[in-house]
Order: sequence, then C-alpha cells, then structure tokens
Amino acid sequence: MVRAIMHGCNGRMGQVITGLINEDEGIEIVAGIDAYTGRENAYPVFECIDKCDVEADVVIDFSNAAAVDALLGYCAKQKLPVVLCTTGLSEEQLERVEKASEKTAVLRSANMSLGINLLLKLVKDAARVLAGAGFDVELVERHHNQKVDAPSGTAVALADSINEAMDDAYTYVYDRSQVREKRDKKELGISAVRGGTIVGEHEIIFAGADEVVEFKHTAYSKAIFGKGAVEAAKYLAGKPAGRYDMSDVIVF
Repeated sequence: MVRAIMHGCNGRMGQVITGLINEDEGIEIVAGIDAYTGRENAYPVFECIDKCDVEADVVIDFSNAAAVDALLGYCAKQKLPVVLCTTGLSEEQLERVEKASEKTAVLRSANMSLGINLLLKLVKDAARVLAGAGFDVELVERHHNQKVDAPSGTAVALADSINEAMDDAYTYVYDRSQVREKRDKKELGISAVRGGTIVGEHEIIFAGADEVVEFKHTAYSKAIFGKGAVEAAKYLAGKPAGRYDMSDVIVF
C-alpha cells in the first residue's frame, strides 16, 4: 500500500483526489497539508508541510505556487518523491524543481490527464506520417470564460509534441487577422475559444488534399486530472531521484 501526503487537501482538487483514493486499494492518504484546517478528513491535517511528522512514500501536490518552495525544500531534505500538479510556477521555481529532482523523484507534467498524455504520443506519430506528407496542422482549444491565459499550456504542449516530431520546423501562429497572405506550409495555427463552463477541449486537425484527420480530447470534469495524479503517485513511490513526467507513467 502506497502512503501518500495530500498537499492542498482541502482545496477542490485535494478533495477530488481524497475521494478517488478512498476507492483505490493500492494507495491511501496518511496526512494532509492545508492552511485551512476547518474541513473534516479521515486523516490528520497540518497547516504547513514542515509541521508534518507522518511517514509517507509520496506527496501529491495540488496547492498554489506560493506553497511550492517550502514543499520542494521539504521533499528534497526528506528524499520524499513528489507529484507536482500546481501550475503557474515562475522560472525561478522551475529551476528549484530541477534542483530538487537531484535529491528526490519529482514528477511534473503540463497536464495530468491520462488521455491528454496518450494524445501527446498519438499526435507525434501522426505528424511524422501526415505532416511529413504535406498535411497542414491546426490546433483549436476551448475553455471556460474564467480562464485567463491563452493558449492553454496543454495546447502548447501538443504543438510542441508535433513540432518535435518534425525537427522544430514549425512556427506557431496565434492570430492571422493582420496578415493578408496565404498560409505558409511551415506554420502551425493555434486558436483559443473562451466561453461558458467548458472544462477543456483540445482538437488537432491534420488537413490534406481531399482528406482530414482529427484528434480530439474532451474533459467533462477536473476529476480526470485527479485520476492521473493518483496513478502518477503510485508509479513514483520508491523511484530514485530524477525528473519524471506522465509519459513515464503511461506504458505505450
């Protein structure tokens, strides 16, 4: 049984993951970390990671960027593997992630969804065949009207996966409104839609002469990210120091 600490346990995703782990016989939460301790949980909750004295095999983090520095320091010192799901990290914090991975196992991905990470692999293979045969590549992402960044990090990760397969031959184009010219064969268009309560949709279009091939992933709830985090935690427990991502978790 893998023993996990849930960092950010009383947040929305922390509670989603708590529910998922309650139904998983391979992992249990032995402690939670959250500045808000008013919620009842089946495990002890500490205000900060440094106050936690419960032994564990891995930490699952869904908190906020302000709490990540202390978490990385704790995990590096304790040599405790950590699944880092918090987004919006600064360049300095990303450097701390790399330094922490020299002392413990750190798993971080642009998207924790198992489906998205499989899609990253599929579009790379498709690009080698279709883009290599002259198909144009376009990417459309759709999210709720409260999302402040565009394009999404997942959209960029998908574009990067395609571009890597093509030896970085593409230039990303986000807006064609100011240009009156035909589409360049070496551009990859990325469009962002914002509206309503769309959790997340990503569509990759390979458009050739007289045929179109499309890949699409739709997220109906944020629970998919929690499921990925749980699988990542079970994978990471006991692993040696180093940087990992979801491609290590999924067996292709």
